[in-house]
Amino acid sequence: MKILQTIPGMSAKSGGPSTCTLDLMNGLHDLKAGTDLLTLKCDNPEEHNLGEGCEWLHEAENDCKTPFVISRNVQRFLLNSDYDLYHANALWMGMSHDTCRIARKLGKPYIISPHGMLYPTALKVHAWKKWILLNLWYKKDIRNACCLHATCLQEMEHCRAFGYKGPIAVIPNAVVFPDYLKSFHREVDSFNFTDGKRCIGFLGRLHPIKKVENIICALGLLKRTAPNLLETICLHVMGKYDDSYEQWLKDVAKRLGVDDSVEFVGLVGGTEKYDRLARLSALMVPSVQENFGMIVPEALICETPAYASLGTPWSELNECNAGWWRDNRPETIAGVIREILSLPSEELLEMGRNGRKLMEDKYEQHKAAAMMKRLYEWIVTDKMTKDKKPEFVYE
Repeated sequence: MKILQTIPGMSAKSGGPSTCTLDLMNGLHDLKAGTDLLTLKCDNPEEHNLGEGCEWLHEAENDCKTPFVISRNVQRFLLNSDYDLYHANALWMGMSHDTCRIARKLGKPYIISPHGMLYPTALKVHAWKKWILLNLWYKKDIRNACCLHATCLQEMEHCRAFGYKGPIAVIPNAVVFPDYLKSFHREVDSFNFTDGKRCIGFLGRLHPIKKVENIICALGLLKRTAPNLLETICLHVMGKYDDSYEQWLKDVAKRLGVDDSVEFVGLVGGTEKYDRLARLSALMVPSVQENFGMIVPEALICETPAYASLGTPWSELNECNAGWWRDNRPETIAGVIREILSLPSEELLEMGRNGRKLMEDKYEQHKAAAMMKRLYEWIVTDKMTKDKKPEFVYE
């Protein structure tokens, strides 16, 4: 069984899809699943692809001339390839369409992982461009996929609403426990007030869909209704992306008089990211809508509780007592902050441990990779027979 995954970009700046693809590919390689990955070389010589040097990674020379990422080198590689199954990651780029088109030309089945790009809010971004691409190529590409891969039930529902009628495999992103965190356990003291404050944080790209302003507005509500509480909380905003949005957030914080309680940390990664997550009393994710993502799992493996909006698929935060899954109104977030400040350290510690156990039991890297391997086997070896269909595949 030989599988080829493709993705337009694998650099760190490509965001979540590149990171979760790296983690999945490493897990598949450990399981000897016979899976390779094709991507483009970074166009910036100072940047490198995640996974560079791994035997499963193929990098095509970057000959793209437009933002649509059309590459003759990628097309040539695909036309000369011989895989049993092709797996395209993401949409709206030439590589994704070429993977589907050439797989059909070669008479081979293919899978698409939309990575949240069929969510209603995602489809509304540059909607007119996506309407053109859908009618030119992507409706056909999606319709003829032998299977779609969704990372959560919520994403599956959006794929159905889009109109896809074939099988959908619900396989979560692979969650990796960095080596120095595998034996990590927080102590009660780490949730105690430091310098008279507990710290909450946001981590991710700064984009209006993330609704970071709702956290800041929640602090503004506390300033009006309980100024003494505001003195015991600080917010760390970790991430970059849209400079104008970041400046607007700073202006909002200043206008509400809470700028002294908000620190914009900038882009963080690697060990620093986990160190900062581990020092939080809670991670805050107020997004309008999120796919599975990796932000919540990264906090939970650090034993840090998380608040996530109802636009995310994290109802398990409530079910496992690992945080708060609630709406993203500033009034609601202010209520969550009040709880964070009022809970004894022992209870926050228990919530954090519950979250880590959830990640270990259900989302660990090799468990997700084993599900993907089984999906590949069902398509390639079992020829998608009903009696051998994996339990995580919905029709």
